[in-house]
Amino acid sequence: MTRRMLLQAAGVAAWVALASPARAAGSSERPTRIVIPTASGGSLDTLARLLANRLELALGKAFLVENRPGANGNVAFEAVARAPADGQTLLLASDAITINPHLYQKVHYDPALSFAPVSLVTTAAQVLVVQPALKVQTLQDFTALAARRAREGKPLNIASPGSGSAGHLAAVLYQNQAHVQWTHVPYKGGGPAVADLLGGHVDGLFVTLASAVPQIKAGALVALAVTTPQRAVTLANVPTVGQAGLPGFDVTNWQGLFAPAGTPEEVVASLERSIARIVAEPEVRARLVELGFEPVSGGPAVLEKLVQGNTEKWGRVIRQAGIHLD
Repeated sequence: MTRRMLLQAAGVAAWVALASPARAAGSSERPTRIVIPTASGGSLDTLARLLANRLELALGKAFLVENRPGANGNVAFEAVARAPADGQTLLLASDAITINPHLYQKVHYDPALSFAPVSLVTTAAQVLVVQPALKVQTLQDFTALAARRAREGKPLNIASPGSGSAGHLAAVLYQNQAHVQWTHVPYKGGGPAVADLLGGHVDGLFVTLASAVPQIKAGALVALAVTTPQRAVTLANVPTVGQAGLPGFDVTNWQGLFAPAGTPEEVVASLERSIARIVAEPEVRARLVELGFEPVSGGPAVLEKLVQGNTEKWGRVIRQAGIHLD
């Protein structure tokens, strides 16, 4: 092959690469990082690795999950906010990204300005679980017991996965709307909180489905209500808080994909289309439900609106409750 033919062949190969979906999803052949704010092994980590695997197949380039736990998620959020806007760094975040700015005096990111929303991926419910020894089977019975115990000076001990966590805020919102009081007992994660609930050291807990469904199905914990407007697929016989007596109550956790602000629109669009196709796959949907997630899809506008609404909602709740972590 002559030098001229070699140059022509190289030019064709370069044009094909530029036109490919993989190129649209990032400006380099380097692996794209999906940063998550938790350690390996949790449900968000499993979700991120599932997405990374499917995105590799869809876009023909490598995607790697990078665990960046710390400071309730702020380490990961701030790292991605500072990353180049070249499509090589993504963030899979939960609603903590909208909660933390109200819990900490200083965070080095703005949920509305530091990121380019790509796609909503999943939603998830919290579930209120109690130990069987409490001898309540309905949310109304639980609320009546909480009120009675508070009047007697022996308030219930209600755990959470940590101060400022989604489970803690769900409990605070419930207290505000049901006009009940109890003692908050924070833990370092849902696992330790569930373990102490099983051991009878606390009375109840708002926690993710993934952390509690096995114990609920085994009869070790009693599920009173889920926090979303609709019933959860994995606990179809458990009513929502609204159905059980508190209309309008809604604590819907969500997981969404973001890029640094300024990421090219064509990169965001390519990723959003791929996520929509991935979430629609029956095999993927079944796995997500198994993990306690509700598969959804929604583009940048949907995720942007969700960020704005959650930032305002949790800001009010946190200010009223006087919660702060520094």
